[in-house]
Amino acid sequence: MTWQWIGLTIFSLTLLPAGLAIAAGRLPARLPARLRPPRAYGWAVLALYATAPLNAVPRLAGATPQVSLTLTAVAGIVAVAGCLLASLASLRRSGDGAR
Repeated sequence: MTWQWIGLTIFSLTLLPAGLAIAAGRLPARLPARLRPPRAYGWAVLALYATAPLNAVPRLAGATPQVSLTLTAVAGIVAVAGCLLASLASLRRSGDGAR
């Protein structure tokens, strides 16, 4: 259980603020326009972050194995959706001439 707390803390301190900042479009002005990620990347990062609480919180709360398994499956679906969103944003970005 210690590793689940550690993982949840690390993901909350890194992916959550980064995903929220990118999704809101709040990036440093000194970052060149060609390196600025689109907001879809922020939503993809948030979807990938959501897998950590969906997987860890039920286990830490002592939920039944059926509930834990169901939420782990949901977390997998959310992770795949986040990866698809990131790849679609990457394809759209490469199609507009930006690198």
